[in-house]
Amino acid sequence: MMHGKFIALEGGEGAGKSTQARLLASALRECGIEVDATREPGGTPGAEAIRQLILDPPGEGWGAPSEALLFAAARADHVEKRIRPALARGTWIVSDRFLDSSRAYQGFALSIGDEAVRTLHKIGSQDLLPDLTIVLAAEEATSSLRLRQRDGDTSDAIGGRGREYHEAVNRAFLNFAEREPSRFAVISGEGGVEGVHRRVMDAVLPLIDAFKL
Repeated sequence: MMHGKFIALEGGEGAGKSTQARLLASALRECGIEVDATREPGGTPGAEAIRQLILDPPGEGWGAPSEALLFAAARADHVEKRIRPALARGTWIVSDRFLDSSRAYQGFALSIGDEAVRTLHKIGSQDLLPDLTIVLAAEEATSSLRLRQRDGDTSDAIGGRGREYHEAVNRAFLNFAEREPSRFAVISGEGGVEGVHRRVMDAVLPLIDAFKL
């Protein structure tokens, strides 16, 4: 049996990841590919419970090290119980966020450091990496509008952080892609949903063509 492929969609708040992940999963199924669409943090009962703790933290919230550990724990459970078994069955995974979000949000913007985040990932998830990571890049005005349309005046503990924090996150994703071009595809998140989807499909096409051989 052929091993499944793993595609992650990344980017800052309001970049359009969740919408594009849903559209990508649907398009892959239309190509005859079995797809498991998931998200991080989350994807398993344990990881979803940790997601709630992260996004709606008790008391005064989490410090940066605790937050990084919580994300790593959620990912370890997700990888062990959902992602690896699916890939072994030949199922493709489309994940709304994965490791590179932790690298950007905690490693870079919270100054935990990339090495620390990668070490946690190596311990918890045996350093699993997607076959392709798509970074959706959108201008601040576009992202802000999408967030207002989605959330109104409410936001979770991470989405509600300041402008400088989110600018640092966006820079981090672009830096990762520049340093590892073979693993990343940077896609413009500007314009209509269907136009962005077409650009995402162009990036995924080599994997689809290989599947059809």
